[in-house]
Amino acid sequence: MEAVGERGNLARVGHILLVLSGKGGVGKSTVSTELALALRHAGKKVGILDVDLCGPSIPQMLKVQGKGVHQCDSGWVPVFVDQDKSISLMSIGFLLEKPDDAVVWRGPKKNALIKQFISDVTWGDLDFLIVDTPPGTSDEHISTVESLRPYKPLGAVLVTTPQAVSIGDVRRELMFCKKTGLRVIGIVENMSGFVCPHCLECTNLFSKGGGEELARHAGVPFLGCVPLDPQLTQSLEEGRDFIQEFPKSSAFPALAHIAQQILDRTF
Repeated sequence: MEAVGERGNLARVGHILLVLSGKGGVGKSTVSTELALALRHAGKKVGILDVDLCGPSIPQMLKVQGKGVHQCDSGWVPVFVDQDKSISLMSIGFLLEKPDDAVVWRGPKKNALIKQFISDVTWGDLDFLIVDTPPGTSDEHISTVESLRPYKPLGAVLVTTPQAVSIGDVRRELMFCKKTGLRVIGIVENMSGFVCPHCLECTNLFSKGGGEELARHAGVPFLGCVPLDPQLTQSLEEGRDFIQEFPKSSAFPALAHIAQQILDRTF
């Protein structure tokens, strides 16, 4: 049995889950955040590690932008986003002098920070650590997967939208998982339909079913479809509390179902 000390700051993390996408703009960071909230709603304690170094949007979603990261003897203390301290977050967004500062770094410096995030953040007791990765299959992904390998991640959730271009990119992400030995927990089809805020009818603005078909062809689980919810988007734009607004969203039942499938795979 592995000694607790060998796992360092991840010693008391139950399961590590990576969220991947083949391209940008598919709502990967939103799905990561919503999944964390859905797991929290199921009574789990969750951490989010935002390694999307060039686009750290999760601090703004959770209304913790501008918070400072403190150090303790064991490393960095993540930012708690709720009073119950049931969700903690670490992001490069907390380390920038200004929110609009661009991260203009070459690969080695990015990879060094990713490794530091994985080893030096004191998460404490967590049921799940969700790792929000950049789009694509770059050097940063390899660094993330290799750094997490000793901690035996539960696997990866792949996010796509219904369009053929996005689905083609996810095929490459599936190949990345195969080559790196990362288990695919399943595929999520995001932005699958538009929920009218007035009549609550769901209309397919794009196509539908591409993610499910891809999962069937690839032989991996299809976790579900998540609709576009303009009311949830508006709440984010207006700076309302995402944690309070999310359970009212039409996307919540879909994410709760996805979270339950992930929980079922941990037994």
